[in-house]
Amino acid sequence: MRMNDLIEKKRDGGELTGDEIRWMIEGYTRGDIPDYQMSAMCMAIYFRDMSDRETYDLTMAMLDSGDRVDLSGVTGVKADKHSTGGVGDKTSLLLCPMVAACGVKMAKLSGRGLGHTGGTIDKLESFEGFSTAMSMETFLRSVNENGFAIAGQTGQLVPADKKLYALRDVTATVASRPLIVSSIMSKKLAAGADVIVLDVKTGSGAFMETEEAAFGLARSMTDVGARAGKKVIAVVTDMDEPLGNAVGNALEVKEALAALKGRYAGDLMELCLTLGSQILLAGGIAPDEESARAMLRATIDDGSALERFRRFVAAQGGDPAAVDDESLLPKAPVVMEAVSRRAGYVKRMDAHGVGVVSMHLGGGRVWKEDSVDLAVGVVLHKKVGDHVEVGESLGTIHAQTEETAGEAVMLLRGCYELTPEKTERAPFIKGIVR
Repeated sequence: MRMNDLIEKKRDGGELTGDEIRWMIEGYTRGDIPDYQMSAMCMAIYFRDMSDRETYDLTMAMLDSGDRVDLSGVTGVKADKHSTGGVGDKTSLLLCPMVAACGVKMAKLSGRGLGHTGGTIDKLESFEGFSTAMSMETFLRSVNENGFAIAGQTGQLVPADKKLYALRDVTATVASRPLIVSSIMSKKLAAGADVIVLDVKTGSGAFMETEEAAFGLARSMTDVGARAGKKVIAVVTDMDEPLGNAVGNALEVKEALAALKGRYAGDLMELCLTLGSQILLAGGIAPDEESARAMLRATIDDGSALERFRRFVAAQGGDPAAVDDESLLPKAPVVMEAVSRRAGYVKRMDAHGVGVVSMHLGGGRVWKEDSVDLAVGVVLHKKVGDHVEVGESLGTIHAQTEETAGEAVMLLRGCYELTPEKTERAPFIKGIVR
């Protein structure tokens, strides 16, 4: 085979065979196929798309480029969760201990944040001493003993995706459905879980800005999962405004802890109940959705989810005292209110813009090598449908300096659109694809 022939074939709208796709991925991973040719192929795929069969073959070829996690030594039902990324998304911090307290094991591999979306590992490092760097033996033992563990992704897991994603990032081909599907699903399949639940975001703060695109992505990923013999469920959720109220690493940890302690009942909890109930149903733990949601709520009421989280932090080297005493978490020296200069109802929020506010403060990274300030961010006080008075706070800015705080206030004000008439919030859960 010759790579230029495959590029030409896809450029002209042809379908690549499974053998051609596997030859291409194996050659690129080894370094036999240069970046400039794979860049051309990514652009051809971006414009010409791929069939469901091609997308599956691409996913499996990427999956086979490296190691797989063997969860056979973990007892019971094994589940995994993935989010396509959003602003204020601290779901794993709440969902994993809730599901674990219901008897399902969560062996989760996570990454760091990039751009306006936060990473689970960054948030967890708010606990002093916490580490996601561990051997596979330690990781599996923690899953067995505590019900869940969260580790960083290794270089041996789907190395083809690591190379390909870096290339897509600099060639404007990130937003290609088959390339997104193969990237996500190759890693999820490599992680070895029996049940995979996907949180597919749609809206201004998501990669898939339209519901049509989000449902298309959800269907493609569940199709790949079905072809691979896995139980995969995708939940399409709103990201036109941030998830919850906190945006910023330690601030999001505090919000997740509040939810674990029963002090929060907003969209974050609704998302965890929805995702968690799908896991319990697919895993045969609950007979119906109502029973599943009741089981998950009980883990909050009886404190079992909080206890799981406390044990999890200690098992991975973090200070468990911070679970109960949140003053031990990183705290910014400057706190400033972003007061509104106008009155009205919140008609629309720019979720992406709120993520940019956190990045401006130092809570996100532009490049993977950038450091992140765990203490900074914003806690929103007003969301879509809420009434705002002149002088009332839209959100609290947590910053390192008065100057950056003042700039963040101006940026946050620009994220709000107010109107005299009350606006009803759109449904948070858009739909479920099985």
